[in-house]
Amino acid sequence: MMSGLAALCLLLLQTGAFGFNIGLFGGDSLSHQMISQSAVLNTTVQVCRAMALAEGIDFTFPPQPFTAESVAVACQASKSSKSFSQTISLIQKNNWRVDIFHVFDSMYHFDDESFSEGRKIITEGLSAVKASNKLQNFGAARQKLGEILHTLQDFYSHSNWVEMENKLPNSNLIRSDTSIGNIAAKTRATCRNCNGDDCKNNILEDILQEKILTSGYFGLVPFISTKPNGKCSHGGFLDQTSRIEPKGGINKDKRSASHGHLHFTAANMAIAATSELLEDVRGAAGDRAFLQMMGLSKGSGKALCFVIDTTGSMRDDIEAVKDVTSSIIDSKVGTENEPSVYILVPFNDPDFGPLTKTTDPKVFRNTINSLSASGGGDTPEMSLSGLQLALTGAPLNSEIFLFTDAPAKDTYLQSTVLALIERTKTVVNFMITNILGSRRRRQSGNDQQQQQSRMVKSDAQLYRDLAQASGGQAIEVTKSDLPNATSIITESSSPSLVTLLQAARSPGKTENFTFTVDESVRNLTVYLTGSSAIFTLISPSGESQQSTDMTGALIAASQSVGNFKTLQLKTQVGLWEIEMVSTSPYSLKVVGETPIDFLFDFLEVSQGPFGGFDVVDNRPRAGVNSTLMVTVTGSDTTTVTEVILVESLGSGEVNGSVEAQGGGHFLAQFDRIPSQEFVVLVKGQNNIGSSKESSVMFQRQSPTSIRASTVTVTAGDSQSVLVPGTPLSVPFSVTTDGVGGNFRIQATNDRGFTLTSPSTLFLETGGSADGTVNLTAPLDTPSGTDVTLTVEAEDPRGADTNYVVLRFTVLKTVTDFTQPVCQQLSLQSNCSDDCTLSMWELSVQVTDGANGTGIDRVSLRQGNGTMNTSLDADNKNITLVFYNASCCSPDVELLVVDRVGNVGSCVYSVRTTATVTTQPSTSTQPSTSTQPSTSLVSVSTRVVQSFLPCLSITILGLILVWQRVTF
Repeated sequence: MMSGLAALCLLLLQTGAFGFNIGLFGGDSLSHQMISQSAVLNTTVQVCRAMALAEGIDFTFPPQPFTAESVAVACQASKSSKSFSQTISLIQKNNWRVDIFHVFDSMYHFDDESFSEGRKIITEGLSAVKASNKLQNFGAARQKLGEILHTLQDFYSHSNWVEMENKLPNSNLIRSDTSIGNIAAKTRATCRNCNGDDCKNNILEDILQEKILTSGYFGLVPFISTKPNGKCSHGGFLDQTSRIEPKGGINKDKRSASHGHLHFTAANMAIAATSELLEDVRGAAGDRAFLQMMGLSKGSGKALCFVIDTTGSMRDDIEAVKDVTSSIIDSKVGTENEPSVYILVPFNDPDFGPLTKTTDPKVFRNTINSLSASGGGDTPEMSLSGLQLALTGAPLNSEIFLFTDAPAKDTYLQSTVLALIERTKTVVNFMITNILGSRRRRQSGNDQQQQQSRMVKSDAQLYRDLAQASGGQAIEVTKSDLPNATSIITESSSPSLVTLLQAARSPGKTENFTFTVDESVRNLTVYLTGSSAIFTLISPSGESQQSTDMTGALIAASQSVGNFKTLQLKTQVGLWEIEMVSTSPYSLKVVGETPIDFLFDFLEVSQGPFGGFDVVDNRPRAGVNSTLMVTVTGSDTTTVTEVILVESLGSGEVNGSVEAQGGGHFLAQFDRIPSQEFVVLVKGQNNIGSSKESSVMFQRQSPTSIRASTVTVTAGDSQSVLVPGTPLSVPFSVTTDGVGGNFRIQATNDRGFTLTSPSTLFLETGGSADGTVNLTAPLDTPSGTDVTLTVEAEDPRGADTNYVVLRFTVLKTVTDFTQPVCQQLSLQSNCSDDCTLSMWELSVQVTDGANGTGIDRVSLRQGNGTMNTSLDADNKNITLVFYNASCCSPDVELLVVDRVGNVGSCVYSVRTTATVTTQPSTSTQPSTSTQPSTSLVSVSTRVVQSFLPCLSITILGLILVWQRVTF
């Protein structure tokens, strides 16, 4: 009988029919995932190197093969290695899903000679990536980036580009205004018959000699083929066209493929092409924004996110938020603990938003300081609408703080918010003031009238439930005590904060909890919420301390405010125990600072025709066995030995069977999933040395609770780009393993865009039904705006729900695909043998052409001189660039970006007076002039040829890694 791991590997390897293998492991071949990861790591290293050199800082390349951890360290961003790893995972996931959602669409794979259509997918997607980055909507950018990389990479496996002995990628695949190449006519034969194992030379000689571009045809249905006479086939056991003359195939998806002898050549080219596309994205975004898209920051990699009630009674609360914001900014800006992004969402009634997202602490401070408390109307406020906007705008795994003294008016969003919490794995803390006191607020439009109202305990239960589900706290204090409670915000903003243990009991009960502390943990802290909890702490050395004695040997410091208590423990390595005694509800959370953490995803068997696994983006199915992928971050020496699903509100556990996959990945197989909500607990060994004696046990836990469901909601194939004013139809399906009947359907979006959807769907017992949501963005919506659509289905009893969360990018139709043009105005120098005594200067004018969108930015890609820009006094469409430098710095490269992200570079040198790049039809090479040029020169993106040696080394490193992986 086949082992679970062997079965998994077989399924993963079966998914390679439409491109490089899409599984996590490629066997003896390179997969889409490896290609994408290699290019991302290589490009990121180059970005970090360029930024270091620009700042005059030495840069050390990490050892080969690159890893997310080693690259983060080299980029001086070690504390954001987890978010970097997660970004790579998201890009990989959206890459492989192209083979699930577009398995029969030839243009997504460059099959059937669909070159123009495939290029359109890449270029339109690239425009969406650039527009998203411009508005700092990096989540949408990552999603679309993964999708288009699959199509780009397939070009090199499915076409004859490498058979034509091209040495560089086809740069015109990422440009719309150029020729892809000389594409074979539909009537022109391209292949001859070949025998499956001997197809190396089946492409006709005249096709290769004349550089005629072709690709293989693919068909699944026997005896039905759309392959024209004489055309090449894709090849492989699933491709029925390869059995029709001319027989055989030309794909290079893996080493065993028809042209498998060129697999590594094609894969190497695909990595270089992926790097080239990433360089184009980098140029449009700028180096710092590119790293943010990748989840890398020299600060903490975490967001500081506030959702604030701004009604009249919140003046004291807002002042407390201003104080804690100033404290965090003053103490952490410029350090490795600085937040990577600052987010603010105000709310009141009937308004909420807008969302402010910035990387500039000064902008955030000014925005916070501009908040004022006024108005309010009736007591309930739009708190969940504000929270929904924050959940969709913040990075994954964020921590949000919501301040209010009023109940929620928009309680219909409770299940939507819960779905987003689960989907984003975000912790939400509620700072609730004056829960039993009176509220004094001005009525809207009449500052003279005031009314008394009250937020009672039952009003706050919704906030408590959401806090518990997310792994956060519902802190209930008076307004005067709020400043003391905000200390949790300062502590939680630490980039390396992880959860060791978390539990909640309602009603309260006496129970013992244990947690293991390893040597990497610092600042060990216990959070307790509850009105009358009594506890006893027992350290690994056997010492104990009770809650009645807060000055003992185990607690370094403590604080109590309202229903919230924090205990700063004196860290000891080993097994701790805490005994809780309470009949009232309480929550317990133990956190510490350590770089070692984990990511996880549930996997399910793909519904696509080729099998394999897909990531579960909503609630896993109840009543069936399940697979969990765990990835360790922050350490290359940590081994996972146990993965346990622990009930959040009880003591039930389900243990998984764990198998290592290599590269920090571990698979855990479960024969069932708990029927109650649960968290993921990971245990293992941190191997800090070469001997077994140096291995110490570690423990980590996911803060966010998860629920299994008998309901499944899936979204059909839908474009992820939303054109303003044009309705987008989003098909979805609901399936149940339980009772049938009328299922309630709720579709919401975080932007308030107009949408229509069915309110109910009828399902037979164990059946399914389909529905459609129509979503429309207003005509004036800026390009790059992202919108998150949540579709929920609730069973007839109201006892079980599930959801699907989709993200779309708004993109106005792009008509400007041309790059800016440069015109050199002057170049003067007095350079001598002693370069330290002489200077040179350059003036250039840059325009975007008659039909262009205009110049957005000019920056230095290379050069140590001083650059200034200004608009031409007579023509605002012309940007004037002035540059001067020491003759010791004789080269300069200007990076020019227009308003839709077309990127180019213009290179000048005092060595030969002027050097300007140009764009040939299929590849880009610099051309050099020995005399100053005054003609218009198209600014173009250059292939970074220096990547290629690095890429070859990376592939060699990957091959060595495969040799160490056993299945």
